[in-house]
Amino acid sequence: MKKKNLKKLKQYSRRIVLALKSPLTYCYILLPVIFIILIKATYKAEKGISMSNIDDGIWHFIVAFVAGYFDFTITTRLGRIYSLIMLLSGILLFSTITAKIASIFVDLKMKKDKGLKKLVNINKHFLLCGWRNGFDDILECVLNSNSDLTPEQIVLVNEAPPEQVAQILSQNRFKGLNYISGDFSDEETLLRAKIKTAERALIIADQSKQQSQLEMDSRTVLTVLTMKNLNPELYTAAELFDSKFENHLHLAHCDEVILTNDYENSLLATASSGMGYSNVIRELIGDDAVSGILIENIPENFIGKTYKEFADSLKNGAVLIGLLLNTGNFYQRRRDAVREAQKNPDVSKIVDNLRKVKTLKSNKPYLTPPADFVIQANTKAIFVKGKPEKI
Repeated sequence: MKKKNLKKLKQYSRRIVLALKSPLTYCYILLPVIFIILIKATYKAEKGISMSNIDDGIWHFIVAFVAGYFDFTITTRLGRIYSLIMLLSGILLFSTITAKIASIFVDLKMKKDKGLKKLVNINKHFLLCGWRNGFDDILECVLNSNSDLTPEQIVLVNEAPPEQVAQILSQNRFKGLNYISGDFSDEETLLRAKIKTAERALIIADQSKQQSQLEMDSRTVLTVLTMKNLNPELYTAAELFDSKFENHLHLAHCDEVILTNDYENSLLATASSGMGYSNVIRELIGDDAVSGILIENIPENFIGKTYKEFADSLKNGAVLIGLLLNTGNFYQRRRDAVREAQKNPDVSKIVDNLRKVKTLKSNKPYLTPPADFVIQANTKAIFVKGKPEKI
């Protein structure tokens, strides 16, 4: 306790010394003294002419200094000189204050546009990390595919050229976007983006620097590790070029892994068959939140019931094709199961459950399960729905 008090005392002493060294400190002390002298001098010059007591002198100063005009008719030469000094002092001081306030707002706007400002009062937001050509198309697809997201809930984190980011932020469709400039694998940058209160994050392979695919994938893995360390409950999806890094992301508890090269190669291979697979895949992926492959929550009253019972209850016009298992913050639940097993090492049931949990994968699709498959908690339904025909 004494050490803390001594530390505070030293801090206050240092501040006092710095204040005494500053010329502004003496200005703050000198100005009131000068104003008091002016009030007394003006009153003395105008006493018995336009002013009857010192209160008139004080009021005259306030009006001249703040409002910029004279409430009393000053007749003496000295009174007019003193009053003019009061008036000019007010104009200069308030101009300085106005300029300072304006510079503060301009500075805040510049920091915001350059992504240097720390975010405040934002939570359950979406982090979009990384940059590449055609980034505005990716951003628009993110908004179209997530009907619950607005631009105000999206935070861009990247090191892209300022003019390119400014072009994105200036578009009306992206009005309200938040932007943080910096290395998205760096802890300090993520803290400025309020990583601890974020809900989801998408890390795309960053092409803002001249890096190899190996370097980009390594940076993606490092980013997920940092994010999960700062916010274990954050839902993360990350893009990779090389599938050999996929296991690293799973070890980092990444919830979704997008293997760009593998998807591109598979798409080219299916197109080579001449059967129109690529067109089908394009329709399935879709570009909005109401058609293609849809993932929806299963009502709680169907947890513990069979797949057939759930399928028979559907009347939404979409085709049920399977289930998505272990959704949500799966890795956090798995860590909780590990802790529970460590607390109860002698309970064989918990140990058996732990072994099962360790073998499970996050967001595992199970297409066309058997009719008697029992729906477990944290499971979602997979539907296919076409776009409405244009008449």
